[in-house]
Amino acid sequence: MSQQTIKQQARRTAREMAEKRRKEREERERRVIDLAEQVMVAIGERDAAVAETEKRAGEALRELTEAEGLSLGEAVEWCGETVTVREATRLRRLASEPQADDGDQGGDGAALATAGSGGAGAGSSAG
Repeated sequence: MSQQTIKQQARRTAREMAEKRRKEREERERRVIDLAEQVMVAIGERDAAVAETEKRAGEALRELTEAEGLSLGEAVEWCGETVTVREATRLRRLASEPQADDGDQGGDGAALATAGSGGAGAGSSAG
């Protein structure tokens, strides 16, 4: 085999290996992007669910205070103290805000999810 043939074969093998590595990196990047997207969608869905249940809790608290005439402290007591007065105030405020379904939801939902300790309990006490 001539020197030139050896060099050509080596170049061809190096290019093939580089192409194989490039394809593997692209496939991995696609998998990573897909998984990151799944995480972001799940977090967005969680945030939307939290926002919706907190709004329902706020609406029920508003009914207790406005329609039934309870003070906020009394309403909290009736809820088995699954929610604090401070959180009940926040939930009632949420219930009176207009619904924002645009891209703003993600940031608000994340704040809602971390803002209070009784969000899930408050949602279940509304019924």
